[in-house]
Amino acid sequence: MNNASSAESAETTDSADSDQSASTPSAPSAPPGSRASSPWVQQVSKYPQSSASGMSRAPRWLRVLLPAVLILVWVSAAGIGGPYFGRVSEVSSNDQTAFLPESADATQVQHVLGEFTDSDEVPAIAVFVGDSELSQDQLEQISQQVGGLAEIEGVGTPSPALPSEDEMAVQAFVPIDSGTDIADVANAVSDTLRAEAPEGVTVHLTGPAGLSADLIGAFAGIDGLLLGVALLVVLVILLFVYRSVLLPVAVLSTSLFALCAALLTIWWLAKWGALLLSGQTQGILFILVIGAATDYSLLLVARYREELRVTQDAWQACWKALKGSVEPIVASGGTVIAGLLTLTLSDLKSNSTLGPVTAIGIVFAMVSALTLLPAILVLFGRTAFWPKRPLYEPEAVAADHSGASSGLWARISRLLGERPRMVWVVTAVVLLVGALGVTQLKADGVPSSDLVLGASQAREGQVALGEHFPGGSGSPVRVVAGEEQLQAVSDVLLASPGIDGVSVTSADSPSGSAPVTEDGITAYGPPGTPAPAPTVVDGRVLIQGTLVDAADSQAAGDTVRDLRAELSQEAPGALVGGVTATAVDTNRAAIHDRNLIIPIILVVILLILIALLRSVVAPVLLIATTVISFGTAMGVSAVVFNHLLHFPGADPAVPLYGFVFLVALGIDYNIFLMTRVREEAIEHGTREGILRGLTITAGVITSAGMVLAATFASLAVIPILFLAQLAFIVAFGVLLDTFVVRSLLVPALSYDIGRAIWWPSRLARKADDAPLPVKDDQDAPGGTDGAK
Repeated sequence: MNNASSAESAETTDSADSDQSASTPSAPSAPPGSRASSPWVQQVSKYPQSSASGMSRAPRWLRVLLPAVLILVWVSAAGIGGPYFGRVSEVSSNDQTAFLPESADATQVQHVLGEFTDSDEVPAIAVFVGDSELSQDQLEQISQQVGGLAEIEGVGTPSPALPSEDEMAVQAFVPIDSGTDIADVANAVSDTLRAEAPEGVTVHLTGPAGLSADLIGAFAGIDGLLLGVALLVVLVILLFVYRSVLLPVAVLSTSLFALCAALLTIWWLAKWGALLLSGQTQGILFILVIGAATDYSLLLVARYREELRVTQDAWQACWKALKGSVEPIVASGGTVIAGLLTLTLSDLKSNSTLGPVTAIGIVFAMVSALTLLPAILVLFGRTAFWPKRPLYEPEAVAADHSGASSGLWARISRLLGERPRMVWVVTAVVLLVGALGVTQLKADGVPSSDLVLGASQAREGQVALGEHFPGGSGSPVRVVAGEEQLQAVSDVLLASPGIDGVSVTSADSPSGSAPVTEDGITAYGPPGTPAPAPTVVDGRVLIQGTLVDAADSQAAGDTVRDLRAELSQEAPGALVGGVTATAVDTNRAAIHDRNLIIPIILVVILLILIALLRSVVAPVLLIATTVISFGTAMGVSAVVFNHLLHFPGADPAVPLYGFVFLVALGIDYNIFLMTRVREEAIEHGTREGILRGLTITAGVITSAGMVLAATFASLAVIPILFLAQLAFIVAFGVLLDTFVVRSLLVPALSYDIGRAIWWPSRLARKADDAPLPVKDDQDAPGGTDGAK
């Protein structure tokens, strides 16, 4: 049936198209001043029925071959790229140190750690907590359990079980080989300990390895669950929008095939070392490609539906729709890409890599929407819209083009035309009030134990550890300094109220390290035993300080900052690293990136808009309204996070990511609107063009906003604090921009300003800019009585 439809359209071309102007009935004439004679309803003149030229007159064989080849190419790309969904973990990392700049102290310390020890291991901390004081039998059972952990593949030699001073808990360090699957090994250790724990004893596994296991487990659903939820949500919206069976499948296929091709490209770039992937980057890529490709598809399908009503042949209709969609799609996609690529200027590699990764995704989203989807639409013809196929009805279009005189958006347009200043002033005040919540935003970092939402064994273990031992056990501050600075560094650490004990790495010590006091390295054994010598590598030693507070706490971060300040005076050149220092350096780099990137994005997008709209005033207006929208989204989000969801805070990168996506995507919809407004303004004047552009584009842009908001909201299914916050910020911000900023604030303010929004282009000097007075409810929104 589908092929027959296409063939029938193709066969009609040579005869019907050549005589289109003669065979197509013209719209009946109407008396002056009537609705049919208004310029508002004469839009059909934009769809000439004369013979076409170029690609629109392609021979029948090309009309079948070209779409078939395009579909075959994309199916092949999807077939090759599809299996890579399950292989992303091979080229991704969630290690914070890997994303720090090379100049960071924590990075430099991490690079030399392997030189001081023979193994590359990540410590897990097993914490045993009794209901009361632990008995001797319980202590012996725990010691046997700990000793038996070495039999698990990937586990090194555990430390002896160390009781707490209150005799209610025991801790043991369990080294896990970093070359293994840390999550699998950590889970095996935890299961073994819990299965054999003495009666009345609760077991927790925490420390760096425990936290990594929780994080890896939280990201486990990113390949299947996240993608499945996103696709399902988009499918439901598309079914509601199109009331069709085939069209939603075609649009979803366009999005999914684009993601497959993008993932294939990105996987190999990461494999070759050109990109650095993380779990959160992967999740954002999935959502952004699905959302963007669907948005671009919605715009193209809307144009195609318009053309089918005034163009009998599906090939010509699709070609005209494609020509009308290329500019806004490429302009909006290019704007998003430009905004994303500014992230390459970041210090944090997690930020700088996100830029090119997501930019590649947007490129494939655009290409897929402009090649694969048109190919599918041409082959199916009007059948793609079944059961509500658009009819060829140029007379009806001439009488009421795009439903311009009725419907919700027509009523909104009339309101804007009657009271533009009231609309934009009230809207702006409401948005600014919402933006006041930004003062409550807490985006200075969160403890690593709070990164995973819901139940977390590592977080529970960290709490138990802090109740019975120094909170920083297993995650010490590490200082690399010259051999001659050993005592000076040790004295600074010992004098710090945030440090519980100091040791130095020593190959002579059975435990691998020797305690250091004010008198120097402490000797083991009977009197007269010499003190172990520190391990010296290239004239440097590794000194470790056990933190009093949990390694991921704000207090521990303050301790690291104080130590760095003190050591810069007492031991110049000493490097401070470790888990806490890594978090401190990451937050500092994230704040630097946020302060640097946000202004650059604004400048880049402003320049693009100036070039696209050939104006200065309109781009400044669009940037200003988008920034207000972002401020409101962040303000409302801060209130929700603090008072409804009770989140502990936010990563400094959350506002940056929110800004990048909301500003780039918010401008995206404004480009869709304003390019159509400019097109209408050229023929009908600015104020009339604003109302016409809003009414014509409102449906597709609103649908696109709902799709993008829904896809970003899907990020919340991954129990990671960062992604949950980003999901809410972007989803709420996109809906705010779609239904309030783009629908009310921008058109009302533009209408109030009038033709001056196009300054300094020639369009700003177009004399006939007066709105048409409304005669009754059936008149065109903002229309005037009489012709221009």
